[in-house]
Amino acid sequence: MIRVARLLTLFAALALIVGLAGAVTAKGRHSHAKDKAALAKEVPSDLTPPASAVLLFELGARGDQIYTCAAKSDDPAAFVWTFKAPQAELFNDRGEVVGSHFAGPTWQGQDGSSVKGAVVARAVAPSKNAIPWLLLEATSHEGDGVFSTITHIQRLDTKGGGAPSKGCDETQAGEEKEVRVPYEATYAFYYPAAS
Repeated sequence: MIRVARLLTLFAALALIVGLAGAVTAKGRHSHAKDKAALAKEVPSDLTPPASAVLLFELGARGDQIYTCAAKSDDPAAFVWTFKAPQAELFNDRGEVVGSHFAGPTWQGQDGSSVKGAVVARAVAPSKNAIPWLLLEATSHEGDGVFSTITHIQRLDTKGGGAPSKGCDETQAGEEKEVRVPYEATYAFYYPAAS
């Protein structure tokens, strides 16, 4: 009975991966017309996952980067916009919502599985006023599903999301006065290569 339950879980995860495979919004970086060599040239080398990681799928994201106004740690009289968290929906190549992205940073699929990551490298985005491109390494997982084996995540093709250009002051400080800046990105998810 346990073996049947595991097989059913595996089939459900495989079905979800097939639905996500090659997934990215229509506006995403990876059109099928591009070859792998051209794609590799777009991504800075320090954002490349280790050779032991294999691309599993990509998802487009649309949502907000959330900022709060806070005092600088080295100058309590000066205030700056401070990043709080992302809040976005994840889309497959058909434009269907297949998950969400939120504080942690965490990515969660509709199957309940999730991966939390930590930044290991960053690069300035080619687009003006866009948040940086990132390489993240998984720090924890929850659930048995599509995100349960992810080891690395890339954030690429960012548009928007940068901190507000207009400064803030003590009248804007506090959690209740957060500012949401719209953004889009492509997230690439990697898992361990078979040994």
